[in-house]
Amino acid sequence: MRTLIVFALVGLGAQLVDGALGMAYGVTSTSLLLIAGVNPAAASASVHLAEVGTTLAAGASHWRFGNVDWKLVLKLGVPGAVGAFLGATVLSALATDSAAPIMSGILLALGVYILLRFSVSPPEVGSARVSPHRAKFLSPLGLLAGFIDASGGGGWGPVATPALLTAGKTAPRTVIGSVDTSEFLVAVAASGGFLLGLGSAVLDPWTIGGLFLGGVIAAPIAAWLVTRIPAPVLGTAVGGIIVFTNARTVLRALDLPGPATTAIYVLILAAWATAVTVAVRKLRATTAATERELVATS
Repeated sequence: MRTLIVFALVGLGAQLVDGALGMAYGVTSTSLLLIAGVNPAAASASVHLAEVGTTLAAGASHWRFGNVDWKLVLKLGVPGAVGAFLGATVLSALATDSAAPIMSGILLALGVYILLRFSVSPPEVGSARVSPHRAKFLSPLGLLAGFIDASGGGGWGPVATPALLTAGKTAPRTVIGSVDTSEFLVAVAASGGFLLGLGSAVLDPWTIGGLFLGGVIAAPIAAWLVTRIPAPVLGTAVGGIIVFTNARTVLRALDLPGPATTAIYVLILAAWATAVTVAVRKLRATTAATERELVATS
């Protein structure tokens, strides 16, 4: 029961992040599982098995509110499923000692990407409710995102969502809804790959159940949270957390001397604080500009 409660809290926190940003459930929950000492392959497998349920619920909700472009779901999700199965197979074959720093390295890179994406370079905004992108763009994107998602314990949203948003051709609600819906295919394929590679004996039902339960509980809270905390500030804060937590595993694998490790931690914290400051200032500037426009038109 204690394990269920602990990992329900992990799932709760991860879903709060994902619901507010439209990404990072896998990255956040896998990072927390690694800190808790869970085997890297088992951590990714547990997250993806839990995501089979959470992504199904998310996809149904997005479909109900008209946020899904089914052609985009298939063109992105099918190659994503192939990439996820391959990623799960690769991670299952790695020894635990080798897999931990590799997974943390991938998660660290995704954390940096999330941090910069929300603090420095916000994406353009499109308006099309049906994506104009073709398979020659979506298939490689899905394949890469799916592989990173399974082998790194997360990454489907952080890779696929910004790529589509930055193109500035599709409405954000359609991008997020379609990416979330297609993630069900990725979660099923990754789960199948892990079950074939690891078997079910190494998986803890309490861990999987806790992640699922926490995610379900957090879904309505996340919907409220996104109306209270601006996405740029929350995304920058979460990106810094992911970078800091996974840097620890990478630095241990490199076996650097104590002073060098301390210096790197200080640099990470300084960069994180700077990014949050930039995000807040940009948000204030945007808000002020919007208010001036409203005054000018009134």
